[in-house]
Amino acid sequence: MRNLYLGDRNVFVQYLQLALTRAGFPTEIDGEFGRDTCVNLRDFLQENVGCYVDHRIWDKILPYLRGYTTHIITNGDTVWKLAKRYNTTVSSILTANPGIDEDNLSTGMRIYIPYGFPLVSEEVSYTSVLTNMIVEGLKVRYPFLVTGGIGESVMGKPVSYVQIGNGPKQVFYNASFHANEWITTPVLLKFLEEYADAYANRQSIYSESAFLLYEEYSLYIVPMVNPDGVDLVNNALYNSAYQAKAAKIASDYPSIPFPSGWKANIDGVDLNLQFPAGWEEARRIKYAAGFTTPAPRDYVGVAPLTAIESINIYQFTIEHNFRLILAYHTQGEVIYWKYLDYEPEKSRQIAEYFGNVSGYAVEETPSESGYAGYKDWFIQNYDRPGYTIEAGLGINPLPMTQFSKIYNDNIYILLGGMTQI
Repeated sequence: MRNLYLGDRNVFVQYLQLALTRAGFPTEIDGEFGRDTCVNLRDFLQENVGCYVDHRIWDKILPYLRGYTTHIITNGDTVWKLAKRYNTTVSSILTANPGIDEDNLSTGMRIYIPYGFPLVSEEVSYTSVLTNMIVEGLKVRYPFLVTGGIGESVMGKPVSYVQIGNGPKQVFYNASFHANEWITTPVLLKFLEEYADAYANRQSIYSESAFLLYEEYSLYIVPMVNPDGVDLVNNALYNSAYQAKAAKIASDYPSIPFPSGWKANIDGVDLNLQFPAGWEEARRIKYAAGFTTPAPRDYVGVAPLTAIESINIYQFTIEHNFRLILAYHTQGEVIYWKYLDYEPEKSRQIAEYFGNVSGYAVEETPSESGYAGYKDWFIQNYDRPGYTIEAGLGINPLPMTQFSKIYNDNIYILLGGMTQI
């Protein structure tokens, strides 16, 4: 994590403010390291330190972003006492530590203590750093989740996946193909957290039995396909050489605001124009529009499947047997469901269901963006339902003030991606 100093304004200050609030020191999450944040930080640390955050201080703060801490059992500890001490619940401690005997805790045993707050924030901007911490924290809180990587980005950042459920019907949701559409990442993470919590507590998730979903479906989620691009948009890159390279690419397209207008990967390739489904036609359309070199958006690359992040998704897909896919984008409140004349069985019916439960329009993809997308390739290659969900309204990147509406609009799409197949 980046060192912070009084007067800094960035996404990492948001994370500091979020952590302080969760730790019991309510702090306005405005991304500015001002005097109020400094006072709360000193109170949290119980030290009269300067207004800065270095690696030592981050070590104390990060548990409130990961959502858990560890505790070494001492004489007299009980699960009930630990739950009270850490402001959490007995059931969450037992879920995070399967196999422990709550009536016979062994002195010296190290256990996980999940904090009592929801892990997925609805207040801060998302980056690869926060996404990876949330995935780690969810795995600790809910050890029945399966986590792993599908590859790395151009800059070597891991691209994570999470699996929930062990049923025979496999489905796949992904988000943040496009960098400035990063608000889709917490949409998938919040759904995952609610589903996992419902399953752990044998409850329903929005009227569906989490237990039955878990037994019938295997849901795979890649919450951030394009970590480098997202970090660029949210000014979270550590590597100045890549930042400079992206700025040089953007300077060739001055009509696109930088970095807020950036959709591509860090090399300037649009990852959703990289799939072998009419790629040549996509190139013709985008070249005619002037996108003939690496660009903040709409550059198709030199050939299909040359961008590593698109290759990651391609390989992950062919290694599985997905019955349906949802690719989350913004914006427009519209659901795209066809590719050319392909119409997989039930695909129109499911699209109309999605439209009914979300209020989104159901449309065929416009011709200017109707080729070489992940959804297009999936439909062409597997003849199974695939959907691009354009969530929210406005100018990308959409602000987190829209998150609640976007999430509520999409709950039954996210459920229906399993129950409707």
